[in-house]
Amino acid sequence: MSLSFDITDPATRTRLRPAAAAAEKRPLIGLSREELGEALASIGVPERQVRMRVQQLWHWLYVRGVADFSLMFNISKDLRAELDANFTIARPEIVEEQVSNDGTRKWLFRFPPRGAGRPVEIETVYIPEEGRGTLCISSQVGCTLTCSFCHTGTQKLVRNLTAGEILDQLLTARERLGDFPDAATPDGAIVPAEGRKITNIVMMGMGEPLYNFENVKKALLIASDGEGLSLSKRRITLSTSGVVPEIYRTGEEIGVMLAISLHAVRDDLRDMLVPINKKYPLKELLDACRAYPGLSNAKRITFEYVMLKDVNDSPEDAKELVRLLKGIPAKINLIPFNPWPGSNYQCSDWETIEKFADYVNQAGYASPIRTPRGRDILAACGQLKSESERLKKSERLALEAMMIAGHGEA
Repeated sequence: MSLSFDITDPATRTRLRPAAAAAEKRPLIGLSREELGEALASIGVPERQVRMRVQQLWHWLYVRGVADFSLMFNISKDLRAELDANFTIARPEIVEEQVSNDGTRKWLFRFPPRGAGRPVEIETVYIPEEGRGTLCISSQVGCTLTCSFCHTGTQKLVRNLTAGEILDQLLTARERLGDFPDAATPDGAIVPAEGRKITNIVMMGMGEPLYNFENVKKALLIASDGEGLSLSKRRITLSTSGVVPEIYRTGEEIGVMLAISLHAVRDDLRDMLVPINKKYPLKELLDACRAYPGLSNAKRITFEYVMLKDVNDSPEDAKELVRLLKGIPAKINLIPFNPWPGSNYQCSDWETIEKFADYVNQAGYASPIRTPRGRDILAACGQLKSESERLKKSERLALEAMMIAGHGEA
């Protein structure tokens, strides 16, 4: 049975909810060092102190993970008060936290309004595995791509997330998992005693990351900064449905691992499953992959392939997949389809998936079958959808009935 936590309890409200006035203050999370310096100068920090203060803030925000200026002990009380009066480092509101029966966690985050807009909500998922923990981060509220097998694609795009909102998902998840050192001991260890719980991040949540390139770039460069969150770029994967013009820029300007949501080996089928294919067909997409900066056997591209019964799972599809990827250092992740209410697809039979994987593997490509995680809380691949589009109770019951009937493994 999955668990759902009530985050509106009075005992935890102050800790988990941002201050009411926070939306009126400028967020500091997501600013570059240069922008942080400009922000400090704007409130009167002397020019000779700006660089030092930026280093202090960077450490508190991204090494210690504090969300309260009052905890920044090596900054004067007066400056802390000035920072608090003008800026915010508050976490987003956690509307709901669910824990799957397999340990997967899903958070529903609510961000305050921007300008004349309204609050927005997105979902973030943490997947614990032996020896690693992966955080699946969203880049947009909703999505424009309308991939026919994806639940997120049924929610219209509301807006892009800022670099700060992208990073806030990582910071809040680390805080909830106890993945930051104790801020009260600034001279002690800077990692938790038991090691990091979040070792990898994947831009595979809600939205198309390359349609929000600048904010995603900014966030990932901060996440991989060696003096802050310090995630290796080899432990950061950006997944795209195929925004060809931005693929090369991803390798050149961000330098993270690349994943392609492929899902079909023929243009006619991919046009239906992943409509962006009409704009950037398979040949253009694969040419861009071959030109990806730094591509090698040590830095392979991951191709994601959702297994849809009687749609894209035939032996002929497996053979064509191998032919298409010839010459590209690659790994193929085979993803059993994760059902959601209203979907028109079924998951391929397990025997079919294994035969498909065997053929691809024998051709020289690693082809792991992704273990479904968090299906019982709609946290699996392709199932994310924000609270504003929350499933009705009848839809949840329909999903449960689908699972019981054997349309997918829980």
